[in-house]
Amino acid sequence: MKPTRSADAIILEPDGAADAAVIWLHGLGADGNDFLPIVPELNLPPEHRIRFIFPHAPMRPVTINNGMSMRAWFDILSLEKLSVQDEAGIRESQARIERYLSAQLAGGINAGRIVLAGFSQGGAIALHTALRYPLPLAGVLALSTYLPLHESFVQERHTANADTPILMCHGNADPVLPLALGAWSRDLLIAQGYPLRWEEYPMQHQVCGPQIAHISEWLQQRLSIKQAA
Repeated sequence: MKPTRSADAIILEPDGAADAAVIWLHGLGADGNDFLPIVPELNLPPEHRIRFIFPHAPMRPVTINNGMSMRAWFDILSLEKLSVQDEAGIRESQARIERYLSAQLAGGINAGRIVLAGFSQGGAIALHTALRYPLPLAGVLALSTYLPLHESFVQERHTANADTPILMCHGNADPVLPLALGAWSRDLLIAQGYPLRWEEYPMQHQVCGPQIAHISEWLQQRLSIKQAA
């Protein structure tokens, strides 16, 4: 799989025609290159037909980083007070990711063959967008993250994704987004009836080997990938 690069994203095409897609959103201050190396580590069967899309967030000033401009899906005003959130930025990124989803649909990939994934801030946008999306997706992969705009979530969530499987992974020593924040989001989603799998690891704000194995297993289940006989 050789990457195709543009100003907006990095795309990895499978060897054959794609019949599934994973849209994977990076964290604060990174870009689409951040999770590109994870694809070979997933050890997917060579016959898989997944297109991996790694969008770049736009550049914007980030309040908690002294207003420094960096790639960010939304401004972060505070990690202690979730009542203070950049709603306009979150909804702007939601619309941006929905355009990626629409492009996959227009290219012939069914919504039920698309996984929305993200790490940290990107995971927040993945959860926010997927659970409001009007077509049923294959799954949501949320790594070291939380559910933003939780106060409007119950009113805005779409029934199309009420049964969409969610895999949430978090490090129990995460100093950036504490485990309690991820667990709180997990409990909120479970209380609303979402089929959610929670995995916890002895790590900080990062990705580890056992987690990659769990992600691979989950993706293959969600996208019905089977090893060749």
